[in-house]
Amino acid sequence: MSNLIDNKYKPDYVSPPGETIEEILEEQGMTQSELAERMGRPKKTINEIIKGKAAITPETALQLELVLKIPANFWNNREQLYRDYLARQEENKRLQEKVIWLKKIPYKAMIKLRWIRDFDNKVEQLREILDFFSVASPENLQDVWEKRLSVDFRKSETLDSDDGALIAWLQKGQIEAVKINCYDYDSQKFKDVLQEIRLLTLESPEIFLSKMQSLCAEAGVTFVLVPQLPKTQVTGAAYWLNPHTPLIQLSLRYKTNDHFWFNFFHEAGHILLHGKRDLFIETFEPNEFKKQDLDSQKKEQEANQFAANFLIPPIEWQEFLLSFSRTEDDIIAFANRLKISPGIIVGRLQYEKVLNYSYFNQLKQKIN
Repeated sequence: MSNLIDNKYKPDYVSPPGETIEEILEEQGMTQSELAERMGRPKKTINEIIKGKAAITPETALQLELVLKIPANFWNNREQLYRDYLARQEENKRLQEKVIWLKKIPYKAMIKLRWIRDFDNKVEQLREILDFFSVASPENLQDVWEKRLSVDFRKSETLDSDDGALIAWLQKGQIEAVKINCYDYDSQKFKDVLQEIRLLTLESPEIFLSKMQSLCAEAGVTFVLVPQLPKTQVTGAAYWLNPHTPLIQLSLRYKTNDHFWFNFFHEAGHILLHGKRDLFIETFEPNEFKKQDLDSQKKEQEANQFAANFLIPPIEWQEFLLSFSRTEDDIIAFANRLKISPGIIVGRLQYEKVLNYSYFNQLKQKIN
C-alpha cells in the first residue's frame, strides 16, 4: 500500500536506479564493462551504482545521458527518489523507537478538535505530531519548549502528560496567530483599543469575538481562542511571538462572560505592564500561585489589579458597595451606568465574597 500525504506520493518501495540501468543494458545488449569503458569510469564504480551502493552524481547522470540516450534529469530524479526513500526508511526506524512519546501528547483530543489528522500507523501519527510542532524529533520538541517555558522537563525521561497538553495548547495558539494580519505593536493604540473592547462586554459572543480580534490586530496584538486540552487547567496566556507582536490566548475553561472578560484584561495587563521576554500562563491549579517566585507573584497581582480596575473603576466600585442592597436591579443599574455587562459585576461580587456563588448567575452570559 502507498500513502497520500499532503498531496505528495510516498511509495512503500523504490528500487535503486541501478536496476533501471541494468534493464537498459540488457535491452541494448551492452555489458557493464562496455558501459564503464564508454563512460570512462572504473567497472567497479558502475557495478556499485547498479547495486545501489554508489550514488549517481550529476556528472554521472550527464555521462549516462550521452551513452544510454536517456536525459540526465531522469537519472538525477531517479537517484533523488531512491535516496529520499532510504532516508525515510531510516527515519521510520528511528521514530519507531519513539512512539512511546504518543502517550505524552493528548493526540486523540487533538484529533477530535481537528488540530491534527488521525493515522492508524503509530509512526505516521508521531510524524504528524512532529509536523504540528514544527520539530524534527521528540527530543527537539522537549528542548524547544524547555527553553520557551524556562521549565526543566527532564525531571522525567520524557515530557509529563500535563506538560504535553500545555505545550500543544500553546502551539495551537501560535498556529492560529500567524493567520492573523497584524500591525506592529503600539502600546498607546492598544490602550485606546481596550476602551472600545470594554464596551463590547454588552454584546453577544457572535458579535464581540470577531470585533475583538480585529481591534487587537489594529493595535499590533494577536488574540486567539483555543479550546483547552485535558489536564491543562489553563485559562489564558500572554507572551510575545516576536519583538513586534504580542499574543493573548484564552481557553474558555470557564464558559461565562465574567471569567472571560477578566481573563482577557488580565492578559492585556501583562502585555502593557511587563517585559517582552516574559511568558505568562494562567491556570486554576490549586496552590499554583504560591509556587511562583516573588517577582511572578507581583506581576500576577499587577495584572489582576489592572483587569479589575479597567473593568470597574475603584472609586465607582467602593461607592457601589456602600449602596448595594443585594438586589438584581442594583446590579443592572450599576452595570448600565458603567456600560458593561451585569455578569461582570456579579462575578466581582462573588469573588470578593459579597455574594454567594449561587446568587444572580442568571445575569452572566454563557460563552460556548
